[in-house]
Amino acid sequence: MSACTAESEKDVLDLAQLAGHILLENGAEISRVEESMERIASFYGVSVSNFFVLSNGIFTTGSTSYAKVEFIPFKGAQLERVVAVNQISRDIQKGMYSIEQARERLLSVRTMQSSSWLTRVFGSAVGAGFFAMIFGGSVMDSLASFVAGLLLWAFVVFVSAPYMSKTFGNILGGALAVFLCIILHSLGFGENLGNMIVASIIPLVPGVPFANGIRDIANEDYISGTTRLMDALMVFFCIAMGASSILLVHGWVNGSIIELHGMVTDPHTASLLIQWVAAFFGTMGFAVIFGVPARHYVSCAVVASLGWVLYLALYRHTMLGIPVSTFFATVLVAALARAAARLCQTPATIFIITGIFPMVPGGGLFWTTYYTVSSQLHESFAVGFMSVKVTIAIVLGIVFVNELPKRLFRSFKRRSVNSTSKENR
Repeated sequence: MSACTAESEKDVLDLAQLAGHILLENGAEISRVEESMERIASFYGVSVSNFFVLSNGIFTTGSTSYAKVEFIPFKGAQLERVVAVNQISRDIQKGMYSIEQARERLLSVRTMQSSSWLTRVFGSAVGAGFFAMIFGGSVMDSLASFVAGLLLWAFVVFVSAPYMSKTFGNILGGALAVFLCIILHSLGFGENLGNMIVASIIPLVPGVPFANGIRDIANEDYISGTTRLMDALMVFFCIAMGASSILLVHGWVNGSIIELHGMVTDPHTASLLIQWVAAFFGTMGFAVIFGVPARHYVSCAVVASLGWVLYLALYRHTMLGIPVSTFFATVLVAALARAAARLCQTPATIFIITGIFPMVPGGGLFWTTYYTVSSQLHESFAVGFMSVKVTIAIVLGIVFVNELPKRLFRSFKRRSVNSTSKENR
């Protein structure tokens, strides 16, 4: 389009700012926010060099007197809105909307209803229950974690989210998860308390900030990536604080802290087939929490479960170790995420976030905390350092796929006669 007047430039930049605002507050990575804003501005004839996006803010300037700065806190993952805004930006590029029509579409996305509270509570229960098996738990451990995950997310929906700050809500959430597991275990519901606790706190783990922080670093957005990883680390710390408080109180009441013996692998749930099923349905549960569009639940589950099975196969049957096995599994997940994005015509973000979630070192969070409060400092350091190495392995796996397979996907796209759409990132 031709260059804009000052008035129309303001309308275009406001539109691009609105799109970026929705994307950023709902869990999009920085590169996607910038790409979508630039796509909108470029189509309507405005310079694309006017946007500076950070993890919680957008700076927009125009060629005339336009300047706008917005602070945008992360409200929680609603990846369905990210998918919708990404599609709107591409439809704008195809000439399907006027500026006013595009604004109306974006405003409708901004007020889009998320899944019902009952669906999210059930998703948390399913995710926690099946992830108990991933962490080595028995069927009874899985059932106990299902109950704990259900009650925990009911607390998040009705108490924590509407009435508490993120910090205090995560502290109480971590405390509640551990408290529920201790009660259930004392009633004979569940066999290994450590497995139950780890699975029950997993719904609180900040998978979206963690994954996007890694992706931002991989895309060389170091400031935003570091900020998001620090935010995720703060959430980890709050969960750990809540969990450790219950362990300490229980220790004071009973004269000694609960004795746990690390992750115990149940032979009945350890087979690769059972692990694949657990990762598949567990990921579907967390896809609900993350606000993934329902039509992509199965694709997300396939990507995550294949990555998890590869990790287990490499770790159990080779001498690669945990970090290297995580690296290769992440490479598979990232590659499948790009393939799924191209096949489903949707951002790869949703597949990467859910795909690496089984490998996110959430279990290391609890065990580092437990070993610290029980004065087993050597074990605490070992588990914490392993969690760092796993995180680095995930970063390197995503960086590797961002660099090499990108060319392969583009080459495949050129050979495909029927594909005319641009490749989703």
